[in-house]
Amino acid sequence: MSKQTWKPGNMLYPLPAVMVRVGDKSGKKNILTVAWTGTICTNPAMVYISVRPTRYSYQMIKESGEFVINLPTQRLAWATDYCGVRSGRDVDKWKECGLHAGKSNTLQYAPIIGECPVNIECKVTEIKELGSHHMFLAEVTSVQVEQAYLNDDNKFELNQSGLLVYSHGEYLGLGKSLGTFGYSVKKPGKKQKNGRANRKA
Repeated sequence: MSKQTWKPGNMLYPLPAVMVRVGDKSGKKNILTVAWTGTICTNPAMVYISVRPTRYSYQMIKESGEFVINLPTQRLAWATDYCGVRSGRDVDKWKECGLHAGKSNTLQYAPIIGECPVNIECKVTEIKELGSHHMFLAEVTSVQVEQAYLNDDNKFELNQSGLLVYSHGEYLGLGKSLGTFGYSVKKPGKKQKNGRANRKA
């Protein structure tokens, strides 16, 4: 295999493409699309988003100390892109994208996006000013999930919702399942969801 060496850059893909709902104390509200986001900690449950200080939503998050991470599906790809390339200073993204606000359980200023199957309510614990982006570290205070994706055993089938990811400038849907967590170390002969038996390497 032949490799090229590139200058340092952000090439960690794919990433979740999420729609972040924000608001401030004066009543202004907005949606922004973020790909620089991820998990920090399990206990307490913590996540982060990284936002440029020039973004319209930045001051809202800084002032209110809260936001909602909403996981979009493939059918929301257009809206996800639109909310990332148009500024809330100029357009009403709710109206343009046909999205509907729902009530947060624990936040005062940021409602959820009703069309998204998962809504993660977050309260900011720390802001790290790192360079082009500032990182908002936040504790998860509540999670809302769409009941339509609960199976007969009351298990949440998130991967059946058609989640959206972002990779190197493109929005993509998730592919077929290749295995479940821990399948590489299960005893030989035990079937996985993809129907394949496991073997020791």
